[in-house]
Amino acid sequence: MKKLRTVAVWTLISLLVQYGGYSYLNRKVQQVITPDQSPKIITTQLKATIPGSNLQNVQVSYAKDYIAYSEDGTLKVFNLKKQKVVFEKAPPSGNGSSLGVLTYQWLPDRNTLLYFYAKANPNPYTLVTVYPTQTQSKTSGQTSQSTVQTPSTTVPKTEDPNEKANSKTTDKSSNKTNSNSTTKESTKEETAKPYVVKRYNNPQLTELYSLDLPDSDDDSTAPDDRFNQTIDNFPAGGKIEECVVSTFTNLMYLTVKSAQSELLLEIDVMKNVKTLSKSGETIDNMAASDRYGTLYLDSKVGSKHEVIALDGSKRVVISNNNSDQILGIRDGSVYIGEIENNRLVKIKTTDDLTHVTSNPSLDTLWEGNIPYDDSVRTLIGADGQVIVYNDQTANIITKGNLSEVKLQGDENYVSVDGAELVQLTKNGDSTQAVLQPLKSKE
Repeated sequence: MKKLRTVAVWTLISLLVQYGGYSYLNRKVQQVITPDQSPKIITTQLKATIPGSNLQNVQVSYAKDYIAYSEDGTLKVFNLKKQKVVFEKAPPSGNGSSLGVLTYQWLPDRNTLLYFYAKANPNPYTLVTVYPTQTQSKTSGQTSQSTVQTPSTTVPKTEDPNEKANSKTTDKSSNKTNSNSTTKESTKEETAKPYVVKRYNNPQLTELYSLDLPDSDDDSTAPDDRFNQTIDNFPAGGKIEECVVSTFTNLMYLTVKSAQSELLLEIDVMKNVKTLSKSGETIDNMAASDRYGTLYLDSKVGSKHEVIALDGSKRVVISNNNSDQILGIRDGSVYIGEIENNRLVKIKTTDDLTHVTSNPSLDTLWEGNIPYDDSVRTLIGADGQVIVYNDQTANIITKGNLSEVKLQGDENYVSVDGAELVQLTKNGDSTQAVLQPLKSKE
């Protein structure tokens, strides 16, 4: 009995030690897989003079020390600390305005810029030799045919010696005629000759690049501009409307609009490209889960509007309210806005789950009235705050409370974590940039 108690005690101790070890490993794995999304780098205040006065699509990097922007069709990256342009990517020479850098985006967890570059295909078509496998019959010379007329009279039951003789004579004549006909026919089998056809390729090459930037204080290391892949099924002349990245799953989603259609493309880490859109579908907004890679989007087919989730190849309806649209995702919460007459009147949330369920319950986070037209931009900050802003005002909703910030400068941008405000003011041939924390009034 004493031995049994000893064995039981040591078994319990062993289990407790194993549980502690597994819990520790699990916490470490979770830290790697799901890193802390809270802002870690906030610039108290930084001023810089950027050459150029026509800056478009301005984006600040994760570490708040680089700015990417487009100027006259050229992608440029500006080092805010060193106050100099460290990278440029101009459109290909001699091509249309639809080519060059199509879009770009910083990764949310490191100073890496992804961008898509389009250029004319130097090989718009390929000459292919076709080798037929069938054979053709060819007849040479003249073919004589003998026609044997069948008597229409009834054959008598008794043999007629004269008729039998006539029959033999006719047979010999017929055989001789058939023999002559066969001699005049010369039939041979000929293999069809190979021929060349012209097969047209995609007239446009669309390539994905990743630009890794060193620490902004490092003068010895150049940016690493790396080619990743060519997207073969990207439509020529297509425009990238929106691009979102799930760093957890390394999945990238693109909405591409062309003259013929609108496509939703998925690119995975193995460089596979899938088309996820339905025929005739229009997609307005997208957000990718920072935990599970699930894609949430606003889908419209005909007059039917839905907020749906793409869980792998499975489509799940989140809301079929025509006024609802996806705002963003952060730290396990999906944010949905209710828009009426160009006004944001309600913000609702639901859990970002491993497996999405249809028509989940939506909890109301806030109700009110905020202008919401094509000029506003929306993001979910690292602290769960919903930021709706334009070039004049930033509306910040934190835990159901609304605050307002008046913005300075000609153009204003907020970093993806919601922590940093970038104010741009034109000054002659240059632009003054001011970085400072985005803070709402107390």
